[in-house]
Amino acid sequence: MLHPLGERASVPASDKALGALSEGTRSFGDARVLLVDDSQLIRMGLRRSLLEIGLQHVREVDNGDAALELLMREPFDLMLLDMEMPRRNGMQVLELMRESPHFAWPPVIVISGGAGMNDDAVRCIELGAEDYLPKPFNPVLLRARVTTSVEKKLLRDQEMMRLKQLRQQHEQLAKEQAKTEELLLNILPRSIAQRLRRGEERIADAFPMVSVLFADLVGFTAMTRKTTADKLVELLDDLFSRFDLITESHGLEKIKTIGDCYMLAGGVPMEREDHAVAVCRAAFDMIDALAELRERTGGAVNMRIGVHSGQVVAGVIGVRKFTYDLWGDTVNVASRMESTGQAGRVHVSPQTAALVAGHFDLEPRGSIEVKSLGQVETFFVDRRGERLFGVPTSKVAASRP
Repeated sequence: MLHPLGERASVPASDKALGALSEGTRSFGDARVLLVDDSQLIRMGLRRSLLEIGLQHVREVDNGDAALELLMREPFDLMLLDMEMPRRNGMQVLELMRESPHFAWPPVIVISGGAGMNDDAVRCIELGAEDYLPKPFNPVLLRARVTTSVEKKLLRDQEMMRLKQLRQQHEQLAKEQAKTEELLLNILPRSIAQRLRRGEERIADAFPMVSVLFADLVGFTAMTRKTTADKLVELLDDLFSRFDLITESHGLEKIKTIGDCYMLAGGVPMEREDHAVAVCRAAFDMIDALAELRERTGGAVNMRIGVHSGQVVAGVIGVRKFTYDLWGDTVNVASRMESTGQAGRVHVSPQTAALVAGHFDLEPRGSIEVKSLGQVETFFVDRRGERLFGVPTSKVAASRP
């Protein structure tokens, strides 16, 4: 009973043969032929005929088992297979090859001179043989059939190599496109990147109501005078990377960093009604993220946060190093909220305070001068439960006996 062959070395063997094709080094004279016949005299005659037509690389075995073992180790371009052999005849070899299609089998020309030659020829073709050659050999017929089979095999190999190269190019292109997509999404919001890919050349949108946050590190400049550059960049990268995750988790958009200042916005490029609440929640998460950095720096660094809500214009500017940015008085006022705030506090404008009332506790800050707006009453935002009657709960707890 015949059993299909295992998964041994089929791909490496075919790749070895195709590798030479990719370098343009294989030709008809480089083709490798395997002779399988139990008669040494017939093998000698066949070898001589093959050498005469220019085939120099010829291997010989005297039985079907040896042929199969050799085929699984080395690539060949043609096999001349005798039909009448002891142990495993040519028909059985073909049957086993058909049951093991995962191997890169070479084309087979069956040779036979026994009775029932016509029936055998039909059966061999049905089993996948390329051609049939009767004994005794006609030199002209042998040359024609061997030449045709080898050239067809080389053409198939070339086509396989072209397909393999196209597949590799396609995979490489897909990888490059994925890299480009990733880089683009690191620079621009996803919806903006999609609009650019669709061919939109100029992106400029007006938003009637968004919330803009500025967070600026206090004490960082002084730290630069006594800390190494590597340490400074490491600390800043660690903190701003956490801010990036916080921004993403709240569905907000990072706009940019300016030195040790971090800017984000809620309600762009996708509008949302709770933009002010989401931005304030992100602000408190940023304060929590800074707590560990303060421990590592001995409390040398703190942070002011300012938020304002209003209308903005958003768009993409630049040709090479383009960026998604915001413009308008709202941006200026948010920056003013930060610069006039207090370290460790979330300082907001009255517009933002009105939007977050009911979600957070608001502590009146008093009146401050804001460019283009004059005197403005501002507020500090506190997480509920952190203050009692305007006094931090930590101080209340500390005053108890």
